[in-house]
Amino acid sequence: MHHAHHGAGASWRTAAQATLHCLTGCAIGEVLGMVIGTAAGLHNAATVVVSIALAFVFGYALTMRGVLRAGLPVRQALKVALAADTVSIVVMELIDNTVMVGVPGAMDAGLSQVLFWISLAGSLALAFVVTTPVNRWMIGRGKGHAVVHAYH
Repeated sequence: MHHAHHGAGASWRTAAQATLHCLTGCAIGEVLGMVIGTAAGLHNAATVVVSIALAFVFGYALTMRGVLRAGLPVRQALKVALAADTVSIVVMELIDNTVMVGVPGAMDAGLSQVLFWISLAGSLALAFVVTTPVNRWMIGRGKGHAVVHAYH
């Protein structure tokens, strides 16, 4: 696997892999938050807040799991996760929640309705497409997911 180094251009493959890694944690949190908020009948704003919070928790947790396995202490692993994933998660959450709120009826659709699931899947796919170039730019500058590469 090709890993970009500081100052070198990052490959699209590396950026896509980093984005997919981040998307996995974000999607777990986002889907869980949307399901919890919708099932509990929370107001749309509360559902979005729960989804964003859980996306950050799961996004950071997946990164921390890997770097903790590499032998880093918890405090250092948290620093690596924050440096690696914060911008990526912010961009993803901006995109996918904007789509969910912007699609008429998506946030009010029940869990058994296709509109809810199609909107959620589409929002995550769009978040991946928009975040990949951001991650490529950051990795090429030794930032973002590039800080995790030393621990793989």
